[in-house]
Amino acid sequence: MPTGVNESQLQNIPLFSGLSSPELDEIVAITAKRSFPKNNVIINEGDETDSLYLIISGKVKVVLSDEDGKEITISILEPNDYFGELALIDDEPRSARVVTMEKCQFCVINQSDFNHVLDNNPGLVRNLLKGLSKRLREANKNIESLALMDVYGRVARTLLQFAKPEEDGTKVIHEKLTQKDIASMVGASREMVSRIFKDLTTGGYITVESGIITINEKLPSHY
Repeated sequence: MPTGVNESQLQNIPLFSGLSSPELDEIVAITAKRSFPKNNVIINEGDETDSLYLIISGKVKVVLSDEDGKEITISILEPNDYFGELALIDDEPRSARVVTMEKCQFCVINQSDFNHVLDNNPGLVRNLLKGLSKRLREANKNIESLALMDVYGRVARTLLQFAKPEEDGTKVIHEKLTQKDIASMVGASREMVSRIFKDLTTGGYITVESGIITINEKLPSHY
């Protein structure tokens, strides 16, 4: 099987941090490279489980939808993130849909190979548990946000979640998140998010140029 990742790349992925060189070599040997264009569905909710995906380049969104087709984005994953591990553990169908937001390159490990490595590597098991704990905490925060915050607060929280501090004291969201993306993440209409963006821009809290959002000062949490 052709490999699609090297040892140094694996070390940047939290799932494999702290592993020895021989352990990383074993994982390198079982990976295969795959590329997908923008807006491509990688896995669908309900699919049978077969692989773990490591993101080498690009960005994906993890989406849930109801019977009426209404969608909510539960997370956005970037290089060095991974997905598909939950179903590998309990052998249940996929619990969400994963869609590329831009051209992406993945390294894929099939289920049987991953389980073999997992059985013989306690360090990998610990990293896997840490990753699952982190995602559970993030899910709890999202539930808390949906239950206790109004839409304005949820939008502010989402912007701060993606923002990175700059030297001048501002915070910048380098990912080009559309208002539709944000609406899907906070469980609101795009029109409502558009009104909130207008208020934040008029108040000088944020600046939006060429799709890049800059947070100029502390965001208000509600109207």
